[in-house]
Amino acid sequence: MSTPEKRSFDRGKVLLLSLCHFIHDVYSSFLAPLLPFIIEKFGLSLTQAGFASTVMQLPALMNPFIGKLADRVSVKYFIILAPAMTAVPMSLLGVAPSYGVVLVLLFCAGISVSLFHVPAPALIYKVAGDKTGRGMSLYMTGGELARTLGPMTIIGAVSLLGFEGYYPVMVFGMAASVVMYFKFKNMPVTINPRSQSSIRKTCLQMRAVLLPLSGIVVVRGFMHACLSAFLPLYILSRSGDVWLAGIALSIFEAAGVAGILAVGSLSDLLGRKKLLGCCLVIAPLSLLTFTAVSGLMQLLVLLVSGFFLLSTTPVMLAMIQEYSGSGSSAANGVFMMISFLARSAVVVLVGFIADQVGLQQTFIIAGIVGLAGIPLVFFIEEREY
Repeated sequence: MSTPEKRSFDRGKVLLLSLCHFIHDVYSSFLAPLLPFIIEKFGLSLTQAGFASTVMQLPALMNPFIGKLADRVSVKYFIILAPAMTAVPMSLLGVAPSYGVVLVLLFCAGISVSLFHVPAPALIYKVAGDKTGRGMSLYMTGGELARTLGPMTIIGAVSLLGFEGYYPVMVFGMAASVVMYFKFKNMPVTINPRSQSSIRKTCLQMRAVLLPLSGIVVVRGFMHACLSAFLPLYILSRSGDVWLAGIALSIFEAAGVAGILAVGSLSDLLGRKKLLGCCLVIAPLSLLTFTAVSGLMQLLVLLVSGFFLLSTTPVMLAMIQEYSGSGSSAANGVFMMISFLARSAVVVLVGFIADQVGLQQTFIIAGIVGLAGIPLVFFIEEREY
């Protein structure tokens, strides 16, 4: 496999893709803070609530095929249409007449999520030059910043307009797609038009990094499910304060923004495995501490959890793109499909455990499981260029 030709860091294109990531993910972040309202309206169990999150991720099963397509054809319209395609169904959850319609809307939003997130990291790799970690950090910052502001945005909209009346917020996503058209229409985004490798061959070529990272995604998924899908419910069960629940999720995501900016860029200098291992030690320990404290101390520990848990994503994305040799949407698609299978199973399992033993004990179990990710770091094979 030949060494890929690296270019200089293209700040403009990296920031443009990061901005698009931000706009898109503001809408995809609506589900967690809206879950309490959906549960109340339809009388759902926590298992059913977790399944709703799984349905939104179901289109990720197509990620390897989307990745193969994205390597060979121009995917700019994937990027352009994503904000509107996600905004519309996520803005209609409040007017859904049944739980089944909620699932359909989430599935439609999930298709848009896959169409955007599969090719985007490969594009970042192409325009980030020899600073892959920095590029992934900025790109992921767009997503995490969206998930920081998204919960507060939707809680504010529901407070002003009501759960069944917040749907006008979709116009901002539709307007964003119009703006993205003029920004991206002249940007060449075909990633690897000569790619001929089958999905099976891609999996075999990438197994030395995919297998340990997949294990890490599984154990990390227990912690992530608790703190992203069920944190608002956890706070509500202890305080009964809807605003505090939304703010807690925003604090968690804000800490993740800081972690992503710091850890992704530092991994360019200090090494990806070293930084990933550090995060996988501190994240579960901080989650266990979170369950043992209260008040202001709990919010401070939540900052630590968000910083080290969410900052693992750009490091793993950089590892995937670098190991693929020349940057590949197909490789990213395979990894995202594996991540989906892990996360979707885990979030339902976490909801089931919470139904049986309560959220408090579930958070403790997730922290203990998270510690199993530490030894997996040593099995990751890296390629240096």
